[in-house]
Amino acid sequence: MNNNPNFSSITRSLHHRIDNNRVKPVVTPLYQNSAFSAESPYFYTRKNNPNYEELEQVVSMLEGSAHVISVSTGMAALSAVTNLLRPDDTLVINKYIYGCSHKFFQRFAAYRNIKLIILDLCKKQALDEIPGDVNMVVFETPTNPFLKTVSISQVSERVKQLNPNAWIVVDNTWATPLYQKPLNLGADLCIYSATKFFSGHSDVMGGLISTNNEELAQNLRDDRFYNGSILDPHSAWLLRRSMFTFHLRMDNHQMVAKEMFSFLSDIPQVAKVYYPEIDNQQLKGYGCILFFEIREDLVEKYQSFSKALNLFDTGTGMACVTSMVAQPYTGSHASMTDDEKQEMGLGKNLVRLCFGLETIEDLKQDLRAGFNCIDCDD
Repeated sequence: MNNNPNFSSITRSLHHRIDNNRVKPVVTPLYQNSAFSAESPYFYTRKNNPNYEELEQVVSMLEGSAHVISVSTGMAALSAVTNLLRPDDTLVINKYIYGCSHKFFQRFAAYRNIKLIILDLCKKQALDEIPGDVNMVVFETPTNPFLKTVSISQVSERVKQLNPNAWIVVDNTWATPLYQKPLNLGADLCIYSATKFFSGHSDVMGGLISTNNEELAQNLRDDRFYNGSILDPHSAWLLRRSMFTFHLRMDNHQMVAKEMFSFLSDIPQVAKVYYPEIDNQQLKGYGCILFFEIREDLVEKYQSFSKALNLFDTGTGMACVTSMVAQPYTGSHASMTDDEKQEMGLGKNLVRLCFGLETIEDLKQDLRAGFNCIDCDD
């Protein structure tokens, strides 16, 4: 215990000697504080913080949106938008979707008395199956898994005919605002797991929601404030830091994904490779994440394949500077039942590859070694 009665006064006075207007840093510093002075426009970090605000402004410019709201994770973003629904509302989701999102929707619908309808929105005929009392439609495009395409404009047009007040929510995590802008195609809300491409380094988690609707934006900000789902300042600062290299990383990811798609298509141990449709209208580019189906006679050797790789980690990360390999059946979609996976067409033969910033030739050499390991005589 410090017995100096002036200790607190001295430390407080030193704080006030720092003139932030005079310091003039070339990048925004980390505002790792919970409270601000009463005259500050930020008030309290649970409400707002300069680090959140700058990150949101950057994404808003990339998205071309009027509003961006940052939250703690991608799942928090999903939770925030579905909280707009009320009991007895009808929620439509696509059948091809991230496993944890699928489980979240099931739990949410059961707890909130929401009518949940699952359709294959990748098929145009599914538009006729959307019920007239629809209140919200949520989907990813490209999808996880299989990288299928959902037409944002077609879904939006059909849903608005049925209910002009219904909301179209697009998870744009894998396309990113560099290659796809859902709000320009009829979406009301666009969500991101900022943990993926925005971060790009597997060292921070975050979620983002963009919209052009001022009322929706204010509701989401209020929800964030009262539920406490705010992004912490350090995470916001790290995400802003990563945005300086975002376009450079995505350019490289796109180049590598194209090359590796061609490479994998010629591998004899591979039965099929999945790559999204880049039509230059909805989707204008794509990078990093590919799926392939391993030959049926080699399915049980997945573990041997993944362990033989030196440049691919087996963790749950993706869309970062290091390459990753995963089996969706036991990884990203592990929370789904076997029957649900079968309905989705997801088997143990599906493998997900996420390419980092290693050289293409090194990646090819590493994968050749992995494939050769599982296709040799026991």
